Amino acid sequence: MIEPWVYPALTATAVLTGFIDAIAGGGGLIMMPALLFAGVPPLHALGTNKLQSMFGTGTALRNYWRSGLVEWRPNRWSVLLVFVGATGGAIVVQLIQTRLLNLIIPVLLVAAAIYILLSPRMTDDDAHHRVTSAGYAPLGGAIGFYDGFFGPGTGTFFTTSLVALRGYGLTKATALTKLFNFTSNIASVLLFALGGHMLWLLGGCMAAGAILGGYLGSHTALKFGAKLIRPLLVVISLGMTARLLFGYFAT
Repeated sequence: MIEPWVYPALTATAVLTGFIDAIAGGGGLIMMPALLFAGVPPLHALGTNKLQSMFGTGTALRNYWRSGLVEWRPNRWSVLLVFVGATGGAIVVQLIQTRLLNLIIPVLLVAAAIYILLSPRMTDDDAHHRVTSAGYAPLGGAIGFYDGFFGPGTGTFFTTSLVALRGYGLTKATALTKLFNFTSNIASVLLFALGGHMLWLLGGCMAAGAILGGYLGSHTALKFGAKLIRPLLVVISLGMTARLLFGYFAT
């Protein structure tokens, strides 16, 4: 039974997480503890979080798309494999425990933060790509699997890999990340809904907050570009690292 106060509280929280997700990702590490604190069972929390995230990410994607930053055709195979990977991840997570990931993922997040800080590629200028769009697709599928399976840091992994391997400028990589995130969210929502792990009313309220947050966050990122995205990616990556390590050792 969800207490009445939970609906406005988590809707307000979704505004914040939608704003953060639209720029740098990582909102799930705020929303998931909030859902669990409110008494939502873990799998229902995962499913409901994916539902609200889908709407927030979709809103951000629309704004990036209208600004001409999202290239669909060159990345269509990545989109397909992200969907397939996220579907597989959402199936697997409903079958096994994920505690070990709380120790593995911080290592990857710290590596991403170091790359963001030190790499000269982390600007809004496009660079020479190291792999083709087809060559990137399997990695996109692997990150999609991780998003469906666990999730924290997915936006960071997409963005840093798109900058490092595809040569996109940081704002364009962030925009394309929303396309991949939106795709993986759709797959996850379908699987969690079919598994009966969805709180539709709560998720709908949170989606309204996420839409507002996604709208504000994407417009902010478009206005300030890499000057905002780069430091926020570092802060989010290190914040997620601390949160995951605390969760691992606390339990």
